[in-house]
Amino acid sequence: MRLHGWLLLVWFAASFGLVFFAHDLQQIVAGWPVSYWFAAQGSVIVFIGIVAVFAWVANRQGSQVRSVPTAIKAYHRRIHRRFATFVVLLILFILALAWAEQAGLRKIWVGAIFLFATVFLYALIGIYGRTSNASEYYVAGRRIPAMYNGMAVAADWMSAASFISMAGGLYLQGFSGSGTHPGGLVYVLGWTGGFCLVALFVAPYLRQLNLYTLPDYFGLRFGGRWPRIIAAWSAVLCSFIYVVAQIYGVGLITSRLTGVQFEIGILLGLGGVLVCSFLGGMRAVTWTQVTQYVVVILAFLIPVSWLAYKQLGNPLAAVVYGQQLPKISELELHLMKAPEEQQVIQEYQRRARDYERKLVQLPASLEQEKKAQKEVIQHLMKVRSDESVIVAARRQLAELPRDEATARERWTQAMQENLARAKPLAGMPLHTQPFAGNPQGTSEEQKMFDVSRRNFLALMFCLMIGTAGLPHLLTRFYTTRTVAEARNSVTWSLFFIAILYLSAPALAVLVKYEVMSQLVGLRFDELPVWIAQWAKLDPALISVSDINGDHILQFAELQLGPDIVMLATPELGGLPYVVSGLVAAGGLAAALSTADGLLLTIGNALAHDLFYWKNIDRAGTVRRVMLSKFALLVVALIAAYVAAQRPADILFLVSASFSIAGSAFVPVMILGIFWTGVTRFAAVAGMLTGLFLTLYYMVINIASVRTLLALDGSGLWFEIEPVSAGVFGVGAGILVTVIVSWMTRGSAASS
Repeated sequence: MRLHGWLLLVWFAASFGLVFFAHDLQQIVAGWPVSYWFAAQGSVIVFIGIVAVFAWVANRQGSQVRSVPTAIKAYHRRIHRRFATFVVLLILFILALAWAEQAGLRKIWVGAIFLFATVFLYALIGIYGRTSNASEYYVAGRRIPAMYNGMAVAADWMSAASFISMAGGLYLQGFSGSGTHPGGLVYVLGWTGGFCLVALFVAPYLRQLNLYTLPDYFGLRFGGRWPRIIAAWSAVLCSFIYVVAQIYGVGLITSRLTGVQFEIGILLGLGGVLVCSFLGGMRAVTWTQVTQYVVVILAFLIPVSWLAYKQLGNPLAAVVYGQQLPKISELELHLMKAPEEQQVIQEYQRRARDYERKLVQLPASLEQEKKAQKEVIQHLMKVRSDESVIVAARRQLAELPRDEATARERWTQAMQENLARAKPLAGMPLHTQPFAGNPQGTSEEQKMFDVSRRNFLALMFCLMIGTAGLPHLLTRFYTTRTVAEARNSVTWSLFFIAILYLSAPALAVLVKYEVMSQLVGLRFDELPVWIAQWAKLDPALISVSDINGDHILQFAELQLGPDIVMLATPELGGLPYVVSGLVAAGGLAAALSTADGLLLTIGNALAHDLFYWKNIDRAGTVRRVMLSKFALLVVALIAAYVAAQRPADILFLVSASFSIAGSAFVPVMILGIFWTGVTRFAAVAGMLTGLFLTLYYMVINIASVRTLLALDGSGLWFEIEPVSAGVFGVGAGILVTVIVSWMTRGSAASS
């Protein structure tokens, strides 16, 4: 345990210590802001070192170090040959499509070929890996090599949030987020630092037990039915929220690739998910995810390397992008002072005041709006205007709020949006500035700085703890042959994840420089076609409007959603459309790979942990596996319906699932592993406390809920945002588990 202590100390210094003193470390060294470099890349490298050192030392000391059987060696050689063949064929396929595009193949066909070829490949693997054997279906026969399991974990982990949204979040939020709302590099630190906790405290210990699912651990360790049932429903809840975000990403990409409607795109992508997870379970999903990782990493690295070469003459984006940071800082200062930008800000302020006036004068202002619009329609009919103009005017009348409550909600939101856009840089923070406010400024600025830093630390904590509790991630470490390979698998996982995560900050910086230096200042009739195409698909992704009426695009007139930055990078950089197709295929692979694992987790929780947990032997493995498949299918259809409603942005949904997983599982799980004194009653009390406190804090701070319950003021505790609710749930879960364990000493629980 001494090794655990030293490595945990290094982990804490490279994460929480760095963030706490980020403002003090913001000196420029060799062109880099020190705290920015450490948060974006340095800490990730330290995390890789921690898990690698732990695996090396623990495997040398442990009894798991043994010779590999000849049959296993031959199996590994076959896999190496097949993997190398796949990579070569994939590269040749991309080159062939690039040649076909140059030869005149239409863009719509390039996109369709990418979509159907990759989905067909995943389906083929799913059919080839089909099984009804319980060990193969739940844990892939426990014979996946550490390196390939690391690739599968990386693909499972690098969801639509990582591939589609993270670079966009870094573009919009800079170092730490907008105002007191955390974001930016918190995702890089949180989603990589969490693997240190998985390696040190979770994966090797769970692998020793030869389990099938995460709720299996709670049933085995604490006995009885309730620990397993609570764990199973918690797994369903956090995985369902997570999978909705993935299926939303699937619909977004599929509709862009093929031109079909968003809802049809969801169904097309869902077919690829179901063929893999439905037929072959973990065995098929594992090898599908290995292929998807290759697609994802090529799709991410090719455009970012191309953009780096275009701007800096060097394709190693993660190494050279720091040269653009001082240029972005100069452009930010210029845009904050530009007269044209000030005109846009003033117009947003005027619109905000107009909405404020309407809110004060409700309900009379609503009646006045309706009356004025009816008069416009009557005038258009009187002068016999074109029918399309009259129809548009009637549509505007129909879109007005129906009643006072709706008007108040809608106009309040519009006022807040205009106020947010009326800030310098359209409300975006300075890219390299750690936290809002100023610790040496006025009392208000000092308070904002403290709240911003506090929220950053809270969200980072939730992402790290949530990583150690995500059921679909932990189940992947059941598939290795030995405990030693489980440790090695964590190292490989973080290495493969870091390849993308080290490049995401580079992509955000390169795209921001491209937008500020090349896109801003163009006339509206000179804007590239891709802007209108993406805006037509979903205005929340990108929108432009001539606010100040000068027919020239200003930075404040361009609104980008986090999900568009990665998807539109090839078009923004002027790359061939084949790269756009590859990026879309990569985003689809990222979403599908995670959706596979999540749906498998939900199906197994419902069938294995809730339905057959008492009579596993009597149920029969084939019947149990078939029920898992049926549950998976039903959940997939429900998730597709929810995703079709276009819920909140992907990053928020994913972050919320981390808070739920961390508070429901981690306190009781880790205490149960390292402390024999945890009782069954304490486990149940700790899990329920953590889960319900987290859910309560999230729900009670939803604006519509507070309005419905007539709650005034802010419901925030210590001004922590709802997405970080897990910080309260985890703390309460630990406290309750310890106290109840002391109160119920001597009650039944396995040691």
